[in-house]
Amino acid sequence: MGRFITEFIGTFFLVLVVGLVVVQEIAAAPVAIGAALTALVYMGGHISGAHYNPAISLAFLLRGDLDRADLLPYMGVQIAGATAAAFAVRALTGEFLAVAPGAGVSTATAVGAEALFAFVLALVILNVATSPHARGNAYFGLAIGFTVMAGAFAVGGISGGAFNPAVGTGPILAALAGTGGLDDLWIYWVGPVAGAALAVPVYRIQHLAVSG
Repeated sequence: MGRFITEFIGTFFLVLVVGLVVVQEIAAAPVAIGAALTALVYMGGHISGAHYNPAISLAFLLRGDLDRADLLPYMGVQIAGATAAAFAVRALTGEFLAVAPGAGVSTATAVGAEALFAFVLALVILNVATSPHARGNAYFGLAIGFTVMAGAFAVGGISGGAFNPAVGTGPILAALAGTGGLDDLWIYWVGPVAGAALAVPVYRIQHLAVSG
């Protein structure tokens, strides 16, 4: 139970920070998001693995570090945490967080951007948090937080910079209470899931080289 509570809390506060800084149009939003994720990873890494992201949970499953029976419960509490956070953003600011590609950006471009940065996020996480060569390190949270910060700066204006189906799904579901729709939802599943899944065989190839 502690693992699921941790995943809910971590995803909730990640999406809460994302929503508050984006809705308030804070220029350094990616810095705040990366810092929040860094802290939350250190908070929950030793309990749940600090996934806070259904695509990362899938990568952990494919890597062999998550039981198959835990995948759907992990995803469920992550989506629940993200949705609760999106409603909290609405309560605090009076606005819904809009997660969508930038104006004039094609869906193919948005999916590609999400896939690219979910790939590098998953690859970083697998290497710093699951590799026996990096076991016991103290920098794993910083590596993960900085990766998300860099991605948010790089493609936030292109794809929305989610790299995480929960970050995409929670706000989109909450916005259905207003004038939102589901048109963009698939982007934040297909892109991140494809990118994170691809990171697993690449990780294995990397470690064949290390072993050799």
